[in-house]
Amino acid sequence: MKNAAHDTFEKSLMQDLCRYIEAHSGEALTLKQLAKQVHLSPAHLQRRFKLAIGISPKEYVDSCRLKKLKTGLRQHTSVTKAIYDAGFASSSRVYERVDSRLGMTPKQYRAQGKGVIISYAALHTPLGHVLMGATNRGICFIQFGDSKKELVARLVAEYSQAKIMPMGETHKEQFAAWMRALSNYLSGHVATLDLPLDIRGTAFQLKVWQYLQNIPAGSVESYSEVATAIGDPKAFRAVASACAGNRIAIAIPCHRVIRGNGDLAGYRWGLERKRALLDLERKANQQS
Repeated sequence: MKNAAHDTFEKSLMQDLCRYIEAHSGEALTLKQLAKQVHLSPAHLQRRFKLAIGISPKEYVDSCRLKKLKTGLRQHTSVTKAIYDAGFASSSRVYERVDSRLGMTPKQYRAQGKGVIISYAALHTPLGHVLMGATNRGICFIQFGDSKKELVARLVAEYSQAKIMPMGETHKEQFAAWMRALSNYLSGHVATLDLPLDIRGTAFQLKVWQYLQNIPAGSVESYSEVATAIGDPKAFRAVASACAGNRIAIAIPCHRVIRGNGDLAGYRWGLERKRALLDLERKANQQS
């Protein structure tokens, strides 16, 4: 009981530190300063924070600054002002470290993807049409639909200012390899889909999506279990919202999250597909 109580206390302490980081992300926050805030050694903080929250203190600080930067880019006419207000020390560091998290450079994000090129390819599967879209950083879109036309329209709506085009010759071999991997998964030949991703989201969404990728193929967890695992037990509704906001089906496996009573709950692309995906994974596990 003593160990359980201690673990609960430390998890609560780390969650309080998260709130502190969120409130002060515009300031210079070093590991040493954060450790002093919670009266721990830097090494102990690094270990306990990652265990409780799932990412390092530095990664959490960057996530909070990224969120603030995205808000600033939508509000300020000056990209430089948004960068410094968010707490980044220099514009060069922003372009080095966070453009992959935005899925584009800060200027491109402020312009709603203007200047970003997204290539796409479609695949007809037993679960319906699937469309995959990718930037030069990785896959940013995998979704199911009833027709290719519908899916292309959805991709355009998601990235309204980006330049969107069918897969060209330049990246044909790479796209073909990704589509083969997707086809093998949807045929039940493999249980997992390991693809390079270009993910954009809030700090909380990124934390949820990162955790989902660690749930074993064919297994399920409840929204409450996911919330507890990422260190925020009361956030099960926010976990459900993060799942609903996922743009990259399968590779970010929100289909592995269900209600606590065992019901499949909702799924952006339909409950029948959710059930089929879990069945495919379990079948592939049995065959391996």
